[in-house]
Amino acid sequence: MRVNTKGLLAAGAVAVVATLGLASCASDSGSTTEESASSTLTVWVDAERVDALKGAAEAYTEKTGVKVDLVGKDNADIKDDFIQQVPTGKGPDITMGAHDWLGELSTNGVVAPIELGDSAADYLPVAIDASTYEGTTYMLPYAVENIAVLRNADLVPEAATSFDDMIAKGQAAGLTQPFVVEQGAEGNPYHLYPFQTAFGAPVFGSTDAGYDPTDLQLGNAGGEAFAQWLGSQGKNGTGVFNTDIDGDIAKDAFLTGKAAFWLTGPWNVGSAIDAGLNVAIDTVPSPTGEPASPFAGVKGFFISAESKNKVAAADFLVNYIGTEDVQLELFKAGNILPALTAAAESASSDPIIEGFAAVGAEAVPMPAIPAMGAVWQYWGIAEAEIINGADPVATWQKLAADVEAAIAG
Repeated sequence: MRVNTKGLLAAGAVAVVATLGLASCASDSGSTTEESASSTLTVWVDAERVDALKGAAEAYTEKTGVKVDLVGKDNADIKDDFIQQVPTGKGPDITMGAHDWLGELSTNGVVAPIELGDSAADYLPVAIDASTYEGTTYMLPYAVENIAVLRNADLVPEAATSFDDMIAKGQAAGLTQPFVVEQGAEGNPYHLYPFQTAFGAPVFGSTDAGYDPTDLQLGNAGGEAFAQWLGSQGKNGTGVFNTDIDGDIAKDAFLTGKAAFWLTGPWNVGSAIDAGLNVAIDTVPSPTGEPASPFAGVKGFFISAESKNKVAAADFLVNYIGTEDVQLELFKAGNILPALTAAAESASSDPIIEGFAAVGAEAVPMPAIPAMGAVWQYWGIAEAEIINGADPVATWQKLAADVEAAIAG
């Protein structure tokens, strides 16, 4: 396999690892080991991606003599297990995870910084932004995921130029339900966020160090304008947004040809293709003329703060996981756009991936700061109330006040 020689750790890291006499971290079972740092590196991996990393693990062992023990974990348990085990010294050296864990991982002191050096420029900008918390990089990214609009190209051959144009195109195709997006009784702000950003209402302001929890932008004038627009598209307006439409209903509407447009993620593309639909991927049509930027979720690898093998762990991540061939192997395992630019460009030879990549270029990292928990607590419920006819401005103002109070504690 190819080894990345651009990383800051590329020259000399292996030699340093070979001379370290530190005890390695314990395996997933929690048992300790007397092996030196030059012998074992334990990596927790989503069970579905173990095979994708075997080549990198074998290449690293062959080059350095360091055994890489890939431990398959249930994705539902990996974060909590990591937080609980690292302080006891029984966790892994490296764990796979998502960037929006960063606030919690950092607060609990269980992750170590990682120096990407010059290789940071080789990644998609949104991937590096998401991997950075309070100005420090903690994650080696491998995939970027965001929503986009799936269009039934047989029903509507051309992409919409705006939100209103999307609805008009669907109606012109004879559909009473041109566009669907899942909501549910408690709303779904993740899917509505692109429309909110088009009104100039991000959740938080940001600085060079990342999102600023003291600068809540949710309740600004743009937020109120978004709330008014949302109400006009709800129960007492056009009815485009409907809390009775959950994920399954939205999916069925698109797959059966009742809807021409579906705002969803790459995880649903396979079902549409299996249904025999001619699927195109479009950017999220804006209701204002300004870009409608969805959230980006970035997946990657973290180094344990208690690892005795930090140099080896960083070397393995930067110079092996951070290579085009390994990132493409991970892409094949999950069909999610690679974070490394060269791998993303290769994967984008598929028009579906190319479409999601184009939308991803306008995406913003989902805030990983702890204050985001206060937002999720109230956000969807407020949007659902507005869709169902509550006063938009009053409801939105209460949302902002509730969030501010929750953040203040």
